[in-house]
Amino acid sequence: MARSDATALPPHPRRTADVDDDFSAEVLRDTWIPHYLPHWTTPDRSRARTGFTDAGLDLRIDADQLDWRDEDAPLRVSNLQTGTFSGAVGSTRGTHRHRSDGLVVRTFTPLRTPLTPDRGRVDVTLRASADPDCMTAIWLVGTEHLDPGDSGEICVAEIDADAIGRSTRIRCGIKAHHDDRLRDDMITVAVDEDSRDVLTWTVIWGGGTTTIGCQGRVVHTFDQAPTYPLLLMIDVFEMSPGRGTYPKAATLRRVQAWRE
Repeated sequence: MARSDATALPPHPRRTADVDDDFSAEVLRDTWIPHYLPHWTTPDRSRARTGFTDAGLDLRIDADQLDWRDEDAPLRVSNLQTGTFSGAVGSTRGTHRHRSDGLVVRTFTPLRTPLTPDRGRVDVTLRASADPDCMTAIWLVGTEHLDPGDSGEICVAEIDADAIGRSTRIRCGIKAHHDDRLRDDMITVAVDEDSRDVLTWTVIWGGGTTTIGCQGRVVHTFDQAPTYPLLLMIDVFEMSPGRGTYPKAATLRRVQAWRE
């Protein structure tokens, strides 16, 4: 397992961010779609459970929440994403084809692209869930609306609850999925931060490189980057048949994004 770099991240762009949301308005802006890949399932299963608090926006797993899809159970999720795309019901076209066996569109989801940069910088400030069997994740994934091959993923951070302590083990990197221009390059790395605290996770990508950071420091730089529109996904998953105390939650404090 690697350790994070000590190098400082580049400063923010000097211009105003294209998206800057601290969730203090206590209403979801048009940037956000509160469903997890809704085309592969039905709205009652994809819809996020959320709640505004003094600390920000809670993404919750509730005791009565349905599995996202029976085929992927046990798996419950609350997610915000910044774009959607699917083909017709019954087709295999849609963002993030996460499995190859019988995956078809169940709910037609029209193209929406409120934030789908092909390069730029995103900062996500949140407190990860330390609840049993949960994972908090930040991803950028290809929309695929221009080409099914535009399917790569930047995994900014996958944070398992049982990996959180005075330091935190995360997974980050590049997942090629169905894009033969990319190769899988994922690492597990220790970050000297407790993810039960509010931390800022950063991704800067373009020009053939992707840099992941945490709290203003470089975690790792990868020598590849997708070159097509990517939507941002921020979510909490529960991957068990239901253990522990509910609700379980990750708390989203702020998101800033700059397109290039």
